[in-house]
Amino acid sequence: MNEENKSIHEFDLELICEYFANLKRQGPGSPEVTIKALSFIDNLSDKSLIADIGCGSGGQTMVLAQHAPGNITGVDIFPTFIDLFNRNAEKLGLQDRVKGIVESMDNLPFQDEELDLIWSEGAIYNIGFERGLHEWRKFLKTGGYIAVSEGTWFTEERPAEIEEFWMSVYPEIDTISNKVAQMQKAGYIPVSTFILPENCWTEIYFAPKVEADKRFLEKNAGNKAAEEFIANQQHEARLYNTYKEYYGYAFYIGKKI
Repeated sequence: MNEENKSIHEFDLELICEYFANLKRQGPGSPEVTIKALSFIDNLSDKSLIADIGCGSGGQTMVLAQHAPGNITGVDIFPTFIDLFNRNAEKLGLQDRVKGIVESMDNLPFQDEELDLIWSEGAIYNIGFERGLHEWRKFLKTGGYIAVSEGTWFTEERPAEIEEFWMSVYPEIDTISNKVAQMQKAGYIPVSTFILPENCWTEIYFAPKVEADKRFLEKNAGNKAAEEFIANQQHEARLYNTYKEYYGYAFYIGKKI
């Protein structure tokens, strides 16, 4: 496999954590997108229980908490992210109803039919879109919602370079229609789907990484693994700028039946 086309999972976890802990967001998105996705979800109350799975340091979770009632549990495998998450909640005065815990998304600590809403921005790919939809469904009450953003093809055909890249790092990427069909097959009513705007990638995700890359390389000078990791991240940004009309993230909102 081309070094630049390595999946992020092939790099050292501590290296990944160190890098992304310095970013406000660990993936493409925006407060506006979080609020838009939330607008399709009904019947939340002060008693609602919400889980943000793969929450990172909680950029989107805090927006969710500021615009939705209920108690939110953020789940991430990296303790560093959860420490940042809980500090962010405290800074915003949300600590009474927003708490981060260290757990794996394939071994969640929730009871069957406990949750009113499952949220996951740019993280379900870690377990796989179809697997996540199926395995997490049991934690939702009937009538509860799932809302996830996911890598998606915008066209039926695309140039070989970008096809090869995504097949090597995340073969489960698919078209919107196929993703919606997978959601329906998993036992959800598809409620809404929309494509994330380009600025979620360019301005909010990639732009802050320019300075983060520089600092990371300075701190890890001479570390070949760190250099390879940054080259991989920069390659991903170049591909997006070249082929952004062919792919991106889409939000998928479904209701458990």
